[in-house]
Amino acid sequence: MSLERVERNGLQVHGGLANFLERRALPETGVSKEDFWKAFSTLVHDFGPRNQALLDRRGELQQKVSAWHADQKGTDPGAYRAFLEEIGYLVPEGPDFRIETANVDPEFSGIPGPQLVVPITNARYAINAANSRWGSLYDALYGTDALGDLPVGDGYDTARGARVIAWGRAHLDAVVPLAAGCWADIDALCIRHGSLVPKLADPSQFAGFRMEGGAMRVLLRVNGLHIEIVIDPSSQIGAQDRAGISDIRLEAAVSTIMDCEDSVAAVDGEDKTLAYANWLGLMRGDLTEEVTKAGRTFQRVLCGYPIYSAPDGGELRLKGRSIMLVRNVGLLMTNPAVLDRDGNEAFEGLVDAICTTMIAMHDLNAAEEPRNSATGSIYIVKPKLHGPEEVGFTDEVFTFVERALGLPQHTVKLGIMDEERRTSLNLKECIRAARHRVAFINTGFLDRTGDEIHTSMEAGPMIRKGEMKASAWIASYEDRNVDIGLACGLQGRAQVGKGMWAMPDRMADMLEQKIAHPMAGANCAWVPSPTAAILHATHYHRVNVLERQNEIVLNGPRGTMEALLSIPLLAGRNLSEAEIDAEIENNCQGILGYVVRWIDQGIGCSKVPDISDVGLMEDRATCRISSQALANWLCHGVVSEAQVMSALRRMAKVVDRQNESDPAYSPMAPGYDGIAFQAACDLVFKGIHQPSGYTEPVLHARRLQFKAARCRRT
Repeated sequence: MSLERVERNGLQVHGGLANFLERRALPETGVSKEDFWKAFSTLVHDFGPRNQALLDRRGELQQKVSAWHADQKGTDPGAYRAFLEEIGYLVPEGPDFRIETANVDPEFSGIPGPQLVVPITNARYAINAANSRWGSLYDALYGTDALGDLPVGDGYDTARGARVIAWGRAHLDAVVPLAAGCWADIDALCIRHGSLVPKLADPSQFAGFRMEGGAMRVLLRVNGLHIEIVIDPSSQIGAQDRAGISDIRLEAAVSTIMDCEDSVAAVDGEDKTLAYANWLGLMRGDLTEEVTKAGRTFQRVLCGYPIYSAPDGGELRLKGRSIMLVRNVGLLMTNPAVLDRDGNEAFEGLVDAICTTMIAMHDLNAAEEPRNSATGSIYIVKPKLHGPEEVGFTDEVFTFVERALGLPQHTVKLGIMDEERRTSLNLKECIRAARHRVAFINTGFLDRTGDEIHTSMEAGPMIRKGEMKASAWIASYEDRNVDIGLACGLQGRAQVGKGMWAMPDRMADMLEQKIAHPMAGANCAWVPSPTAAILHATHYHRVNVLERQNEIVLNGPRGTMEALLSIPLLAGRNLSEAEIDAEIENNCQGILGYVVRWIDQGIGCSKVPDISDVGLMEDRATCRISSQALANWLCHGVVSEAQVMSALRRMAKVVDRQNESDPAYSPMAPGYDGIAFQAACDLVFKGIHQPSGYTEPVLHARRLQFKAARCRRT
């Protein structure tokens, strides 16, 4: 595949990317190469300057806010709000309205459930996520700490297995109870005259059955999600079960965001081609990956769609895959994959808009199932938008793309991530700006915290990172997001989501705590793995989210603008030397642990051990918080550059130790002169100057530097 650039309608395009688009992606879409490149060029050259103007507006507002805080420290909240209104940071709120999004799939309109987010550049993860629509509850309970401890040894532990079965039966009693007795006491399950025997307390929860080999699979339904009870007396587990039940399988990851943004390290044409190729494989349904497990090599493929016999004797076809959204890049970044006529890098978000939409046409044009969307829609999540003007611009971009590709207007449904301060403050107007497209909003408290720190950098030193979740602004932010979304008519038309459970090894804690998300009225919430999706699905069995949303609407709005505008400052509170040192080390370790994999290995998201060796899911959002927190303390003299540099060097040794078993890892100590270590230093010591406190400019530049150096060596 050629790496040389080729000219296309005034664009200079990475050769491999152009080849992929023309030979693999465009065929069967009905869009000609000539029309595609003409539209691509128009998008880059006409919308690019408008994109830049919006970024310039961000910078102007930030300068005014920083200057105001520098001059007006201690000014009352009313004056602060009036100032934000005066400069246009806080816009006037218009009359009430309801979104008009049409042709959304049931996963958005009426099936609450877990949502996965995976890097699109990792085919194995992408396939696993798409296939995580269904999963074994027994396996999820047995293989994690969900029961309070971890399995010991390699063989099957019958005592642990009995605990798993007991948990599963108790869950069935709670969410699909029998008309008489309990699930642990039944001797058999059978279908008689279209009904399940023994009878359910609510017979409508019986949805069907199917035979597969020698096993019967009984399908139940609760709150829109399905539960499959597998009866196979010939299996190891079924043979020991009085009813022959060998497994309980759950409909789990209802939706998955295939991510081109925070969880990937896509810095050039080579990386973007890989991302788009995997998206094409998902949309065509032919993505595969060779996997080796326990010495056995096999091809991992996308699941088909199961077919059941319905109680009335008809056929019931269910989805076997998670419905997929694709997260495009935001407005900030450019990428050398495409250059404009003047040799400038094109805005990556514009490149994503036309490429991911065009590729998704393969799903729309599919002659038969399985399809991603049954309603002819394309779902695109747009992150890091600042306020309604940027949302309106995004709506115009997709209107242009649809027209250029011959799609009906509003085919593209938009996910608005409420993760930047101007969007939170103006959420109602942001939704209004895309009222014909909105199919998803959510809270992303990680990025939102990073923007909170950066926007108010000059206001004073911030509280410690661990205290942020208990601050007044976050409580208001989380509540207002749901309240505003419901007031704008998202119920029955769109997802209202909540953020990630960041500890993939702490499933017992997740089972205890993450039920708060459906209780908050969120009809989807992020989980870090397919296993976590299975366990989180049990929360949606226990909480009827649609009913909970109705309760929230009846109880009236929660949270206030005043609380949302409150800045999480130390406000004169003095921290001990030990507290300061611990905070510096915690942030430095987190930054280094994430950045070294990003720069050296191109891993945009992974489970990274924290300072206590607890594995946490880390991406650019968590890195943004840590780097901005240190930049803020440096700005206000809470810490010195020498203190932070000393901590960075100490923590580099800790990260080296944590990664010593990785043969691809290159230690940062004792030289501290590698590109990854330099990147971490840039994020901290130049953090105050990064646009909105984003990590992308530093990470992209340093990753490109690393790739160039590697090419020179080879």
